[in-house]
Amino acid sequence: MSLLNHSSDHNNYFIGLMSGTSLDGVDTIICKMTSDQQFSLLYSKTYPIPESIKADLLCLSQKQQLNELDQYARLDVQMGYLFADCCQHLLNTHNISTDQICAIGSHGQTLRHYPKHDYPTTLQIGDPNIIAQQTGISCVADFRRRDMAVGGQGAPLVPPFHQAIFTTEHSRAVVNIGGIANITFLPACTDQKNKVLGYDSGPGNGLMDNWCQQQFNCAYDSSGKLASQGIVDKELLSNLLDDPFFTQKAPKSTGREYFSIHWLNQHLQPLADKDPLDVLATLLELTSTSICNEILTQQYQVNDVLVCGGGVHNTQLMQRLKMLMPTLNVCSTQAYGLHPDWVEASAFAWLAHQNIHHLSGNLPSVTGAKHPVILGGIWQA
Repeated sequence: MSLLNHSSDHNNYFIGLMSGTSLDGVDTIICKMTSDQQFSLLYSKTYPIPESIKADLLCLSQKQQLNELDQYARLDVQMGYLFADCCQHLLNTHNISTDQICAIGSHGQTLRHYPKHDYPTTLQIGDPNIIAQQTGISCVADFRRRDMAVGGQGAPLVPPFHQAIFTTEHSRAVVNIGGIANITFLPACTDQKNKVLGYDSGPGNGLMDNWCQQQFNCAYDSSGKLASQGIVDKELLSNLLDDPFFTQKAPKSTGREYFSIHWLNQHLQPLADKDPLDVLATLLELTSTSICNEILTQQYQVNDVLVCGGGVHNTQLMQRLKMLMPTLNVCSTQAYGLHPDWVEASAFAWLAHQNIHHLSGNLPSVTGAKHPVILGGIWQA
């Protein structure tokens, strides 16, 4: 039995789709959004990305594919059908008809993100024409480029959603650890001076996953068990942290095309052969240290650190975050009402709601845009 009312609340129900840089699946949610910004997560599921598509996405995102344009065009269509299938399956599972959903918010799969180029651009695939046609539901997509059109970096886009649901009387940091890690700094609701800040802090799970695939023939380090067997190489860690990205001032954003296995290999080449377990332990320390450095040196004196994304399931990583920030309350977003696996997909359902209701979706204090704008285009059903 569906929890959705059939027709009277049609404008309140949205689907959110997120396939992040970790490539660990398509997070799909159905939520209710009310006019006063009250958010309720109703249904959710992560659908796997077929291994053949995942391999092609990884090659293309890290520039390992020779026929890039042909590959991009094919994957754009394949991901469009995959996203549509995910929506339809979740609707069918819960006996929800398409006319009960106002719109789908689809982030798409990021292949390139170049916010600092002479002609800044970003590329997400998963053709929204196909999503709208296959589901019969209007699709809001291509969220990032409108922010870039007004001078922003097009990322991160989730902080406005964090602001909407996690702001409280205490200042907080919300850390999303996907393939890339990003942080949102939320001033207390009574703070009239400080603005919301948000930016990418550097690698999240992406480098660790790549190393596991290359060295241990596994997709990722479950719970951080492999990394816990290694010893952090201080020389390697210092070299990695010397990358100019870590000292850039916000706004800043990056992607797996920058923090790639090639980037890591460039740092490994001048050094003597390293134990693969020690390298993995060092990569975990790189993620945790780069996150903590930002939180502990930021102008906001935060009380809570709310963690979401796939990294929350890495027990070793969570332990390191807590050890490096012993005076702060480091916990999952679950403790504050939203499961960590569904935060980003929920954010793009929320951004679809903003678009449909002609409301801005970006925060200039986060992306560096000249002013707020409505994000995304609408592909009508």
